[in-house]
Amino acid sequence: MMYRPGRIFLSVPHMGGHEKNYVQKAIEDNWVTTAGPNLVGFEHDICQHTNARYAVALNSGTAAIHMALRLLGVGPGDEVLCSTFTFAASANPILYLGAKPVFIDSEAETWNMCPDTLRDAIEERTNKGKKPKAILVVHLYGMPAKLKELMAVADEYGIPVVEDAAEALGSRYSGHQVGTFGQIGVFSFSDDKIITTSAGGAIITAEQELADKALFLANHANDAAPNDDHAELGYNYRLSNISAGIGRGQLEVLELRVKQRREVFNLYRSQLESIEGLAFLQEPKTSFSNRWLTTVLLPEGQQPESIRKALEEENIESRLLCKPLHLQPLFADSLYFGDGLSEKLYNRGLCLPSSSSLQEEELEKVVKTMKKLLEVV
Repeated sequence: MMYRPGRIFLSVPHMGGHEKNYVQKAIEDNWVTTAGPNLVGFEHDICQHTNARYAVALNSGTAAIHMALRLLGVGPGDEVLCSTFTFAASANPILYLGAKPVFIDSEAETWNMCPDTLRDAIEERTNKGKKPKAILVVHLYGMPAKLKELMAVADEYGIPVVEDAAEALGSRYSGHQVGTFGQIGVFSFSDDKIITTSAGGAIITAEQELADKALFLANHANDAAPNDDHAELGYNYRLSNISAGIGRGQLEVLELRVKQRREVFNLYRSQLESIEGLAFLQEPKTSFSNRWLTTVLLPEGQQPESIRKALEEENIESRLLCKPLHLQPLFADSLYFGDGLSEKLYNRGLCLPSSSSLQEEELEKVVKTMKKLLEVV
């Protein structure tokens, strides 16, 4: 994040006012550690907001994905089916565990994992004696994936699902928070997400055994013994009580932040959708998106990187859509199933400034600049 006077950022933290109260109380009571009342309260608040039974707060969304896969028994040589149209942090934990990602392309309605392609991949890998160990579904940019169809495929073949809802807190599918459909859901609270703890994440689950195991592993897998015995490999993944205090204040304004992000999307759409060839990702009837980032597909012939650079010249931060992971050098040897849709989206797409704190004049500047760049009078 490059701070310059007058800069319009892509997505920045937006404090609600009560965060400092929780943090100050933790400091006064000397709960400056990875335990304490804010952690317990934050996990309770997450459950209240998502209707999850259990939540375990961790120090990043990436750690949460790593933990989720570890809890499902993913290990060396296993294959994990993963959305290809996502940020690298979704798939990196697969490599942490010595497993292999198998990338599944998108469908056009939500840009998320295609259920038909998922089925094809499962059948192909199973026929070759490599039944996948888990499915990692991403709700990209806050848009819920086709969970009914995806879960039906997963259930048919008996493969557990991890929902990467890092960008989708506040998004719902058929009236329910995404992240609650799979065996484990994952959230991120990094500085650019819809709410933040500065850095942090969480897993949610309906299974107490998984939640208890996650808490154990996140605290170095430290056995309850006077001599601190360690029989398993653990991690230093627990969120701090200070950060959890920020999270408690942020969760108080979650619904307002979702409303504000959706208002940003609606303004862009109302002002720009008349541009010939420009398209917005629409919301399916079953879905409610938090619209974490507003994305657009540019008219044919327009180069997203050229538009991004031109916006940068106006002190406006934007971002290209995610480069599909099967095209990344790190994953060059990984298997991929699909028809190339995610690559086509990447070659046409751009993320516009979407902060919930954007002012009217800032939004007007983005709209005016986009119209100018796309030669709309």
